[in-house]
Amino acid sequence: MLLKILKKHPQKSDKPLSLPLILIFPFVLQIFAAVGLVGYLSAKNGQQTVHEFANQLIDRASKQVDNHLESYLTLPIQLTQINVDAISNQELNVNNPIASGRYFWRQLKAFKNITYIGYSLTDGREAGAGRWVKGIDVVLYENLAGKGKAFDYIPDDKGNRTQLLQSYDYDSQSESWYQDAIKIEKLIWGKVEISEDLNLQFTEAGKALVAEGKIPSSGNGLDYYVAISVAAPIYNKHRQLIGVSSIDLMLTSISDFLRQLQISPSGQVFIIERDGQLMGSSSNYPILHQVNKQVQRYNVADSPNPLIRNVAVELKKRFHRLENIHQKQNINISLNGEKHFVQVKPWRDKYGLDWLVVVAVPESDFIAKIHANTRITIFLCLGALVIAIAVGIYTSHRITQPILKLSQAAEALTSGKFNYNLQSSSINEVHILNLAFNRMSQQLQESFIALAETNSQLENRVALRTAELQNTLQELQQTQAQMIQSEKMSSLGQMVAGVAHEINNPVNFIHGNLDYLDNYTQDLLNLVQLYQREYPQANLVIENYLQNIDLIFLEEDLGKILSSMRLGTGRIREIVLSLRNFSRLDEAEMKLVDIHEGIESTLLILQHRLKPKSNFPTINLSKNYHQLPPVECYAGQLNQVFMNVLANAIDALEESFADGLRQIANEQPTITIKTTVINCQWVEIAIADNGIGMSADVCKQIFDPFFTTKPVGKGTGMGMSISYQIITQKHHGKLECISAPGKGTKFLIQIPISQQHRQTHS
Repeated sequence: MLLKILKKHPQKSDKPLSLPLILIFPFVLQIFAAVGLVGYLSAKNGQQTVHEFANQLIDRASKQVDNHLESYLTLPIQLTQINVDAISNQELNVNNPIASGRYFWRQLKAFKNITYIGYSLTDGREAGAGRWVKGIDVVLYENLAGKGKAFDYIPDDKGNRTQLLQSYDYDSQSESWYQDAIKIEKLIWGKVEISEDLNLQFTEAGKALVAEGKIPSSGNGLDYYVAISVAAPIYNKHRQLIGVSSIDLMLTSISDFLRQLQISPSGQVFIIERDGQLMGSSSNYPILHQVNKQVQRYNVADSPNPLIRNVAVELKKRFHRLENIHQKQNINISLNGEKHFVQVKPWRDKYGLDWLVVVAVPESDFIAKIHANTRITIFLCLGALVIAIAVGIYTSHRITQPILKLSQAAEALTSGKFNYNLQSSSINEVHILNLAFNRMSQQLQESFIALAETNSQLENRVALRTAELQNTLQELQQTQAQMIQSEKMSSLGQMVAGVAHEINNPVNFIHGNLDYLDNYTQDLLNLVQLYQREYPQANLVIENYLQNIDLIFLEEDLGKILSSMRLGTGRIREIVLSLRNFSRLDEAEMKLVDIHEGIESTLLILQHRLKPKSNFPTINLSKNYHQLPPVECYAGQLNQVFMNVLANAIDALEESFADGLRQIANEQPTITIKTTVINCQWVEIAIADNGIGMSADVCKQIFDPFFTTKPVGKGTGMGMSISYQIITQKHHGKLECISAPGKGTKFLIQIPISQQHRQTHS
């Protein structure tokens, strides 16, 4: 009874232990203890050096920023003083704006970091040179006296004016730097100015440069002109105010320098004013944003960079106001659970600048180096562990080799490795067991080889039949779609032809009788006029009737009615003729056809889609027809190709211009159709639109069956595939799609003029 209970409920201690485990475990335990102790001591020592290393790195970055700002901001101050002295000493004649422009042009060519140098006189005249037009290094600038009308000129390689580029409205005397310099009566730094909406007007030279793509259509080439100016008043020898000399520095150059600083992999540097406005940042986020369609600089508390926002929150928490920071401060903040070292340092000069330079570095950038050293130590310990394990394995292997080989062979056999043969052993019992095991594995191997061959043959047969069925199914689907499309177009052609025939007969009858009706009407009117001349005294009944029918108005309006009826019946006959031309889908033989007639018939059918809608403008048609000879083709099928290509072009334009954004840019949806003769043997029809275009991947698949970019239920994916077969197989021609995103789409249709004398055309 006790034996049954033990078999039913075996104790945990009955599970056997592995002999290699018993031999190796002591070695592994010792090495793990050594590795853990060394790693702990290494991490502990590394933590102590993190703060020292972080402070050294932040101080170095802060010093780099100080040195750059010192050199970057000293140059415009010195140049401004030089220019003020030159004007006061009459070395620079402010009454000669052309010579002044050359003078400032030479200074800008020498100092690449400066955006604008010039002067503004009290009467409104200005002269200078600046960098605000993309594609042109420096432009010459002039503002007329009292008009606030500024002009930009393109200089030559000597600084002389060559062409007037553009003009715009600008009044420098309304800027803060101009007013503050006059008020304080000394050299100062002005506030950051953001200029926009200058009412730019291109000259013919400027329009030509825009058309050539050398400068952008926005004129100044900048979304916004954001700069800080250094300004100084100009006095003559009688101490009378002449104007203000100024130099502009773009704020983007400050951010560009900060991004070049190699602080740490994730460190950030940014500069702010005392009111919290950003002056520059090493992050990739902009310092500008729009608020109620007005461009503003980001406040440090609203920055899209999370690190800058967290620094602002911590500074406000500690100092309440940025004006309370009077000396260098080192603080620590936490962002997403990660510690950051932050240093805030005031930067001032005697000309009015009062900024804060902030350097923030995550602790992970330093810990990574400490961890690297710790990992090296651990790897060395692990190497010792591997050696200890190898020694243990070798020892256990020598002891348990016969038993382990038999166990491995059994495991291999259960995994399907039947070619595993045991070698002879020096132990007699193990040797006999090895021989029996080898015979068993050989028999199993032979059985499984035979079974595998049979299974492989069956799989090959199934795969072959499956591939054949898939190919057949795909061909059936494609053929079915083509037959459905062909049947639909054939039925449409028969219906259109029938309707055109039924309409044409009564319309021809009406149109043909209008001339007779006009003649009869004129005869009757002439008869009435003759009666009025011969019998001027009509009786009372006739007089009343003439007044009731208003004979004079009837005579004038009857001719107009007949003319309108003649125009209407003529228009109906033109539409019927176009429908008959398009309904050639049932013609099985090739005929000589006027290609232009087929295109015009298709456009007439699609005329309702070219008209304006509530949220979509009129689609413009640009036709460039060259004289084409009659072309031998299947007219109905070729019309089907025109219909597919033009309908797709209209769909693309509706999708591109539906939101109205491109209409605001004065761009209208347009379809361009051009026909030409190539090498006297081929005709080419090019149909292009200025829609959204397609990517290269979509262009490669546009002629594949069932491929469509339209929403579900709107496109079948067979229109362009069938068109491709009609052109390439039916007419031995070429159909090519040329497109790029944002560049529109062009389809080139090329077919031989005569099918009997077609030649290879590349």
